[in-house]
Amino acid sequence: MNVLIAGSTGATGLRLTQQLAEAGHNPIAMHRPSSDTSQLPEGVATREADLTELSDDVCDGAEVVVFAAGSGGDTSEEMTDKVDRDGAKKLIDIAANSGVKHFVMLSSVGAGDPDPESDLAHYLQAKHEADEHLMASGLSYTIVRPVSLTDDDGSRDMNLGDDVDPRGKAARGDVAAILARAVSDETLAGKVFLMESRM
Repeated sequence: MNVLIAGSTGATGLRLTQQLAEAGHNPIAMHRPSSDTSQLPEGVATREADLTELSDDVCDGAEVVVFAAGSGGDTSEEMTDKVDRDGAKKLIDIAANSGVKHFVMLSSVGAGDPDPESDLAHYLQAKHEADEHLMASGLSYTIVRPVSLTDDDGSRDMNLGDDVDPRGKAARGDVAAILARAVSDETLAGKVFLMESRM
């Protein structure tokens, strides 16, 4: 599969790009012009693009799109809206118009029903709106909502769906693994689910 990865140079995106390449897929590492691409796997195709100003050809050649980007925890509410909400929605629309077969969204625990009292209320609302837009887009989709992230690689032993403890932990390596699986596992299509690593 030709897989366009938004957020390919991030902590989860780098792992995902590596895992997809190792699995025999053809990752297309989408990155901002200012991003450090030195950690990307050797030989991986790259594509310069900024989620705040996407061009209509950004998904050309991609069969699957994975949104693994994020504005980061220290950015302004304005940037959260530009990247996590509006950038995601624009990428979904372009994918739908470009013949993309499947769209995988890295979301977050709490995005299904954002708590307005949460410290992450604005971020979760942005993720919620992006998720809802994807579900209404007509695209085949998978939405993965990990619990609190750690920078561990994980063991690939994880809980999905109803078995997840919302207060648990999700290793980024495991998150990347379930995103990679969702690229081609048809049993995950049309699903929205929580995930955690078994620690």
